[in-house]
Amino acid sequence: MDVNKTLLQINHASDIPKYQQIVTAIVDAVAESSIKKGSVLPSVNAICKTHKLSRDTVFKAYSILKDNGVVDAVPNKGYFVAHDTKKVLLVLDTFKAYKEVLYHSFINNLPDNIISDVQFHHYNIDNFKTIINNSAGKYYKYIIMNFDHEDVTDVLSKISSDKLLQIDWNIHTDSDSNYVFQDFGASFYTAITAAEKALRKYKRIDFLYPSFTYHPTETLDYFKKFCKDFHFDYQIITDSKNFNIEKGVAYVSVSDRMLGRFLEQSKDHHLEPGTDVGFLSYNETPMKKFIYKGISVISTDFKELGTKAAEFITSDTPMQHYVPTTLTLRESL
Repeated sequence: MDVNKTLLQINHASDIPKYQQIVTAIVDAVAESSIKKGSVLPSVNAICKTHKLSRDTVFKAYSILKDNGVVDAVPNKGYFVAHDTKKVLLVLDTFKAYKEVLYHSFINNLPDNIISDVQFHHYNIDNFKTIINNSAGKYYKYIIMNFDHEDVTDVLSKISSDKLLQIDWNIHTDSDSNYVFQDFGASFYTAITAAEKALRKYKRIDFLYPSFTYHPTETLDYFKKFCKDFHFDYQIITDSKNFNIEKGVAYVSVSDRMLGRFLEQSKDHHLEPGTDVGFLSYNETPMKKFIYKGISVISTDFKELGTKAAEFITSDTPMQHYVPTTLTLRESL
């Protein structure tokens, strides 16, 4: 195959820098096995002549490819494809215990010729922009956990839609987007409805939704709907400083920090979780079944979320999938 003519299609009118077009074309060709390990790439002079580019432009592209391990160079012989490995980028919000489950499921289901870089945006739009801008064209595919900010859609537009999978939260998507989501609304309502009998022994349900959380407010709407539909008294507590445990109350929490405070106050006030007070936690972690006598949880399956993300990497088909949210009842309720 004549890589110079067949794969390198330079659009001189594009806003994408020409060196980046070269990088993207070669990364894509390696990822799609159009060129194999050991394939000799066209010389700098050949690309300059064929595509009317400066030596600096072509050399910059090859330097980026070399720094990223895609190509290597032999003095007086030129550049060649270094290996058949494909690189993918996984961008998460933060690295909490349940995200670790997602991460390991994702990594463990990737074939040996695919390696993953992992970065975290911490809900900071400047971090997010830097990560995406610096990674554009360098990866085979992108798995992005996005968040609620008006600039996210514009930032993600820099990634080809067929190479992008958005995960976890259905926001900033359209009908053509690839995604694997959990449902923070109706599915949560179904799960907490399954706990209705266990919640009946408490006089009130308090939802702990501290101001520092980024959990979608959609869950609050469906919590209120549940309480009204099933005639439960309830409160929403947003100021974590105002949390003082009360006998006869069940607590629903989206924060593991608040779970720690609940257990601490239960001990201080000699209240037995599951009898005197109740607790229903959002998001399963490997340790919650061992904490105290077991913490009841409402959670999506983060292992399945990671598995589906890995499936997107290895498949060329579009993906639109919701991972169910379920209830696990333990001693805390």
